[in-house]
Amino acid sequence: MMKLDMKQTRYDPLLINIANYIESYTLKKPESIQSAYLSFIDAIGCAFLALNYPACHNTLGPISQVQNTNGIPVFGSSHKLDPVMAAFNMSSMIRWLDFNDTWLGEEWGHPSDCLGGLLSCCYYANTFLNKSYTIQDVLEAMVKSYEIQGLLAQKNAFNRVGIDHVAFLKIGLTGVCTQLLGGTSDQILASLSLAIVDGHAMRTYRHQPNTGRRKSWAAADAVKDAVFLAFLAHRGEMGYPTCLSTSKWGLYDVYFKGKSFELHRDFDDFVINNILFKVPYAAEYHSITAIECAITLHKHYKEKLTEIEKIEIQSTDAAMRIIVKEGPLTNPASRDHCLQYIIAIGLIYGEVYPHHFEDDIAQKPLVDILRSKMTVSENKHFSQDYLDLSKKSCANSIKLIFKDRSESKLIDVSYPLGHPKRRTEASPKIIEKFKKNMTESTSSLSKNQCDSLIETCLNKNSLLNQNVDHFLKHAST
Repeated sequence: MMKLDMKQTRYDPLLINIANYIESYTLKKPESIQSAYLSFIDAIGCAFLALNYPACHNTLGPISQVQNTNGIPVFGSSHKLDPVMAAFNMSSMIRWLDFNDTWLGEEWGHPSDCLGGLLSCCYYANTFLNKSYTIQDVLEAMVKSYEIQGLLAQKNAFNRVGIDHVAFLKIGLTGVCTQLLGGTSDQILASLSLAIVDGHAMRTYRHQPNTGRRKSWAAADAVKDAVFLAFLAHRGEMGYPTCLSTSKWGLYDVYFKGKSFELHRDFDDFVINNILFKVPYAAEYHSITAIECAITLHKHYKEKLTEIEKIEIQSTDAAMRIIVKEGPLTNPASRDHCLQYIIAIGLIYGEVYPHHFEDDIAQKPLVDILRSKMTVSENKHFSQDYLDLSKKSCANSIKLIFKDRSESKLIDVSYPLGHPKRRTEASPKIIEKFKKNMTESTSSLSKNQCDSLIETCLNKNSLLNQNVDHFLKHAST
């Protein structure tokens, strides 16, 4: 396909660059599909496990009592919805437990949040637009959505101006969904511009004193908007060519004092092959190495926790800004984004799983006793390595100091199990996590249906050739 010529269109160069990538990029590396496959089954498992939590169900189903009998099946349920709400439902489930994959840079994100939108658009296109998308096509679309979101996030921080990272998810996904619906080059460009000028969520719900469970469906909200805007663009809705660069009213002037987005490399398949998995701990990713430190200390000192005088923690600048919290933590959403709470759970239980953020665990006195003994400081070396593209570490360290003046060893971990540097070690555990999440789910599927779906997902070659329609029908009731 001929690339758009920047001299022949009025659109901002970055939008042309993204549109060309969406239309013309083809996968070159077998490992990219393998990484996408692991992300796919990991996201499905996280979604099914989220159905164990009543609060998640509040976000599911149609927005009114009207069901669409000819709609898109929502995995793990009996819902059949329009494409926009189906996308919202599936992505809400994927993100609910903060257990799916992660990307870290100047900005952050969880790229598999996009999957609800991709599955919804592929099912719709197969049913109504005479397409024949398979799960292989979904994985290839995932690579593109991941790449756009991840490269935009690597050097450009919405969080520093109070805007949530889901804005980057929305931008990349809108363009990819427009292509899946059969959009032209002009329609893809229009869709990207529509996503740029769309209202972007503030980070209010991620930070004290307002941390709440909207952060668990904020990505689904962005996915919903992306699918809606893709449909509008596909119908021929006009675009806004200089939505980034126009003086005063463009995104660069509005949010970044005129500074343009920076890309550190060309769009390719970098992000999917450097994605971070949460194996097997469910918590905000900047805390994952701290969990590994805490579990190591748990093994040696679990009988001495009441004798601790002080807990010294060192972390990154990013963690200091996002998840270092003091004071009351009134709901699970505030707890899984609190470094001190997460470390306390690791020290007490030797594991961190979604149920540890519920009220019955949070009310145990030892949790807050340990939190009160913690001091957290930035380690400049950790922060530098976090942003070093040759390392992309996410380090934490913990040391225990006891009332008798004795001390534990300083335990530090730079690369969590889900990091690309530990991919060989992690891959079988990602599959174990998927199976565990599926078998523990209280979805509407029968045990035989669930077992069959697990078998389908673990037969990679068969799964990739499976029609999206068949997969979603198989995964729902």
